[in-house]
Amino acid sequence: MTRIVVVGVGGQGVLFASKVLSEAALAEGKNAVMSEVHGMAQRGGVVMCNICVGCIESSLVGDAEADIIFAFEPMEAYRALPKANAGTRFVTSTSPVVPVVVSIGKQKYPDIKAMFAEIKTVTPKLTAVDADALAMQAGSYVTANSVLLGALAGTPECPVSKEKLVDALKNSVPPKTVEMNLKAFELGLEFARHH
Repeated sequence: MTRIVVVGVGGQGVLFASKVLSEAALAEGKNAVMSEVHGMAQRGGVVMCNICVGCIESSLVGDAEADIIFAFEPMEAYRALPKANAGTRFVTSTSPVVPVVVSIGKQKYPDIKAMFAEIKTVTPKLTAVDADALAMQAGSYVTANSVLLGALAGTPECPVSKEKLVDALKNSVPPKTVEMNLKAFELGLEFARHH
């Protein structure tokens, strides 16, 4: 069984990526259960999904139980740290989504390197990718979630095959964006395999 915690903020595609992962697992003949907890339905609200692959009882992931923490935003990766243990694989974007309180000068965004250093005190398995930069290389920043799915596929902990993820991705994006999303996926995959 693989327990996955997917985190990010509204508008980043957390639910989309969770759906792609779950559909890929089901297409591979594995049981997959998913639950979602989200705040505001617009950009800025915290969004979290739990997915258990190979499990039929529950999708709940307790503290120190996550096999994978799949984060679309660095501060949300850090906030998910209580779910991690020494064997947890983190796959995270390095691109912050700056909250309103930071943009108006009321608070300061935490130091990303310091957050990642603290994650590494719990587990050395950190794949941190500049998803926004690779998405732009693929053709549009909106493909960042496909970059991150590719990065997850490039880790040994990914519970589903690259082929099933690609199939699920193709079936989930608008037809005119398939090529761009597949390019983004491949860029993320190559990054994870070489870093």
